[in-house]
Amino acid sequence: MEKDPIISVHFVDGEVDVPKHSQLPAIGCGGECIFVGRTRPEHNKQHGDLTELSYDCYKTMAQSQLEKLAEEAVARFSVRAIQICHSTGSVQVDKASVVIAVGSDHRDDAFLACRFLIDLLKLQVPIWKQEVWSDGTTWSNGKPLVNIENQ
Repeated sequence: MEKDPIISVHFVDGEVDVPKHSQLPAIGCGGECIFVGRTRPEHNKQHGDLTELSYDCYKTMAQSQLEKLAEEAVARFSVRAIQICHSTGSVQVDKASVVIAVGSDHRDDAFLACRFLIDLLKLQVPIWKQEVWSDGTTWSNGKPLVNIENQ
């Protein structure tokens, strides 16, 4: 008899604790895939160096949408455990702002589900990112995704 998948979605203020939020339950998964998104150092010709990213979201809706995406990933990829944690507030350069951990019986499903989740999170979930530069701020428009339907 198949057990229900374990889905956990969290938001934290500031950087995500990667070891804590990438830990999946010991339920016998053969493959685990972990995606960590970090604030990368960048330079803007007009505003200087990036100092941090500041995230804001509509938490109730974001929580609901992430849970639905996780359920869809379970159905599509035979996933047994998913943990998603995303930052709100400020995240300094080199610090983690999102962690997605996926456990499944086989590695291919874990890899595909992890990619599916981060791509659709960025595309559909109401989380906004403001770039804080040494001399000003800008809002990130994000980048269009290619071939998401093939996943």
